[in-house]
Amino acid sequence: GLTPEMLPMIVTTNLAKGAVNMSKRKVIVKRLNAIQNIGAMDILCTDKTGTLTMDKIVLERHINVDGDDDDEVLKWAYLNSFHQTGLKNLLDVSVLEHAEVLNMIKADEQYKKIDEIPFDFTRRRMSVVLETNDGKHLLICKGAVEEMINVCSSTFDPGPDKELHIYQDKIVPMDAATRDNILNISKKLNEDGLRVLLVAIKEYDERPLTYSVADETNMTLTGFIGFLDPAKPSAKASIEALQNLGVSVKVLTGDNEIVTKKICKDVGITITSLILGHELELLTDEELTNRIDDINIFAKLGPAQKSRVIKVLQAKGHTVGFMGDGINDAAALRDADVGISVDTAVDIAKESADIILLENDLMVLRKGVIYGRRTFGNIIKYIKMAASSNFGNMFSVLGASALLPFLPMLPIQILLQNLLYDFSQVSIPWDRMDKDYLDVPRKWDSRGIGKFMLYIGPISSIFDYVTFAVMYFYFKANTPAHQSLFQSGWFIEGLLSQTLIVHMIRTKKIPFIQSWATAPVVALTTFIMVIAVMIPFSPFADVFKMQPLPLSYFPWLIGILLGYCLLTQFVKVWFIKKFDTWL
Repeated sequence: GLTPEMLPMIVTTNLAKGAVNMSKRKVIVKRLNAIQNIGAMDILCTDKTGTLTMDKIVLERHINVDGDDDDEVLKWAYLNSFHQTGLKNLLDVSVLEHAEVLNMIKADEQYKKIDEIPFDFTRRRMSVVLETNDGKHLLICKGAVEEMINVCSSTFDPGPDKELHIYQDKIVPMDAATRDNILNISKKLNEDGLRVLLVAIKEYDERPLTYSVADETNMTLTGFIGFLDPAKPSAKASIEALQNLGVSVKVLTGDNEIVTKKICKDVGITITSLILGHELELLTDEELTNRIDDINIFAKLGPAQKSRVIKVLQAKGHTVGFMGDGINDAAALRDADVGISVDTAVDIAKESADIILLENDLMVLRKGVIYGRRTFGNIIKYIKMAASSNFGNMFSVLGASALLPFLPMLPIQILLQNLLYDFSQVSIPWDRMDKDYLDVPRKWDSRGIGKFMLYIGPISSIFDYVTFAVMYFYFKANTPAHQSLFQSGWFIEGLLSQTLIVHMIRTKKIPFIQSWATAPVVALTTFIMVIAVMIPFSPFADVFKMQPLPLSYFPWLIGILLGYCLLTQFVKVWFIKKFDTWL
């Protein structure tokens, strides 16, 4: 009897309606249960590129080790990006487009590709091996600054004409001063918001094709390529909007800390604490758990490290969303409570995500959060209404069974009442939530349902017993011969009180004065109450073993329902003050 019979349908209808609403706001839900997760989300972990930035990467600089613009550096970068067979990322595309503008499109005709050493997130670099016209092999490598500088033992001396050629007399050993100069140039580029890669080469005489990671040593550094991916103009307002909804934003990126700090400053993220990937590796799970709430920027992370951060946050009781669009984001998207990607993301990221944004904009995500909370709130409404109402009915039936010489309601009447009541609940997915409910994350808490049921449920029993007394003593429906009149009176009062409770419970405010339900809810509940009153007077009354009620019954009914609403409101105010919660 306590079971909310319509729970599967109401939950599914709510989630489906939420998914439709979100799709209209350019948020596509792949997995329905992600809707309540996005409403409960209190931490959003986001990649930097494409989420906080415009995802329109442009190659801004190609310079040699002296910091001067140099087309020869671009040539080596172009050959590397052109010949790699892996998925070309936005950096590679930018290199190729820039080289085409400078008419370097035929530079590859002098070379034949013979091998490749693919990118991985540990080395953070990739290489191609080309054969020159004179039969020599040339390894061209590009990658992150720290990882590249450690495998380079020499640099090109541009010379007074600033032109690079592969001649031994132009190659000079990399000493400490040169290394410091390279790091300083890289830092300055990063401070300007540029993402920097180094390009290096190594020449071999013809040899067997056994190239591997071990060959990426003692290379000659040719120069830098710098990419600009500016912050989105809308990112600052979007992050502020999410924070106003109680969602903390943490940045998890593979980029270095200097570029990350620049972008965070541009989008209005105050850095409370920053940690790098190699520092993260030195922390135990316990140490990371103790510190993780204070850290909001994680830089130079690999895919496994992003997943670790998410799992530690979840272990602390947070509901975590992750937003990303790259190959390195797939694991984190899968592990998060709600994985969020965009329709321009790589296939594996979209496959791993629960929600796809049709606009690469956090403001679209804000709308998804609000609809997730609204959907979750409407589900909780039904569960608490049905549980408390059914709990009250059990009290009423138990008392009536002990005190009355006949059944208080026939099985067919109970089934009809349940059918009409459940039909009135179908409109709940179309209801709104009060603004204060939408302002903070909402999580499932079964303990609250039991407490709600124990305090709110018996209120309806009080007025059921008042109805019993009125029917038994005032209308003399106190013998089996008059049970039809008694049952008709309780049928109407029971169904009307059950239906009215929708309006009482759906809001913390005073219903009909401070908060109105949506038109579908008002219309359907009103329709069901009208049907309930009409049935004993209709031709179907005999089918359901009912009979018309005297008109003097209805003032009593109005008084009972009014008293029920007033007591429920009083208990609601007390309940909220005592437990600081409602829905």
